[in-house]
Amino acid sequence: MNFELKEDQKLIREMIKNFSNAEIRPVARSLEDKHEFPSRLLKKLAEIGVLGMSVPDQYNGNKTDHLSLIIAIEEISRVMPSLAVIISVHCSLFCHSILEFGNETQKEKYLPKAASGEIIGAFSLTEPGTGSDVINLKCKAVRKGDQYIINGSKAWVTTGNNAEAIILFANTEIEPGRKKLSAFIIDKDIPGLQVAKIEEKMGMHSSLTAEIQLEDCPVPAGNLLGKEGQGASIAFRGLDFSRIGIAAQSVGIAQRAVDEALTYSIQREAFGKKISDFQAIQFKLADITTLTEASRLMTYRAADLFDKGRPFAKESSMAKLFASEAANRAAYEALQIHGGYGYSKEFHIEQVYRDARVLTIYEGTSEIQRLIIARHLLKE
Repeated sequence: MNFELKEDQKLIREMIKNFSNAEIRPVARSLEDKHEFPSRLLKKLAEIGVLGMSVPDQYNGNKTDHLSLIIAIEEISRVMPSLAVIISVHCSLFCHSILEFGNETQKEKYLPKAASGEIIGAFSLTEPGTGSDVINLKCKAVRKGDQYIINGSKAWVTTGNNAEAIILFANTEIEPGRKKLSAFIIDKDIPGLQVAKIEEKMGMHSSLTAEIQLEDCPVPAGNLLGKEGQGASIAFRGLDFSRIGIAAQSVGIAQRAVDEALTYSIQREAFGKKISDFQAIQFKLADITTLTEASRLMTYRAADLFDKGRPFAKESSMAKLFASEAANRAAYEALQIHGGYGYSKEFHIEQVYRDARVLTIYEGTSEIQRLIIARHLLKE
């Protein structure tokens, strides 16, 4: 087994790390404090090819292996996690779902614009009151001639206020009395669609999360993604894939927590010496560094399995579960090392701690990941 990255993967890491330090880091705190969507940064990332890393050349993309995209997400998350989640949803849940399930017309319409950053894509599955119970959605799509009329509301839509196109899931009646989930590509300017509110969140402030209302929205039948009734398969396949991106975000956040804790422990003095000299602090640093490296290896392993065309869903959930919980542990211990200063906005670890908390919740809670892993084990 070779744990060494390829040369092109190392170059991507170096390029994204340099970009993050030069372009993202100087403005990240200001954007977060103002809850401002990072439009300019996304445009610059599109220019260097990041938004097209899951789009093939034939659609004007810059497709790489998935591990390279994961490395990019990790490095961006290390500096600005809210930007990383926007990119992860755009590349994994939006672009990849269209690439895997879309017809040629849909691919030609959306993928070149997504790769260039002309449009940012979103993914809307969850509804108010459903949470993880995605099969029993209330949003309905009724076929009328050459279009579907969609009514309902969707919750927790990442980039929902800023995306120009959304993959949205609604129940369709495939035969009298029998409903099944279907997926649609919805253009943001469609009549009857409105953003009801922007959530005030604990962290990830520059990733604007929206609740969307749909009232008699006319969606062309040509915007049905995949087949009618195939929505559950599309959703679960997309989430299996995108969870590797959440794991990568977790690795980036955990690494930032380690970096902040290590720097502070070397600078801070107590009882006449640096606190990094104390065994209690050294043990904390050792533990969270070990957790971070284990998370990285699990995440890279899941991405590598996907790249090799092998089953990866169990490993994706395992990486997401472990890395997200490790990131929360790393953020907790890093803040503890900072003591009272860690609770102050004067030090960045305060934001790291807040941003980490959502990792064990979105795209499937830790509890859901454990169910998924157990079901795979029982099948095997």
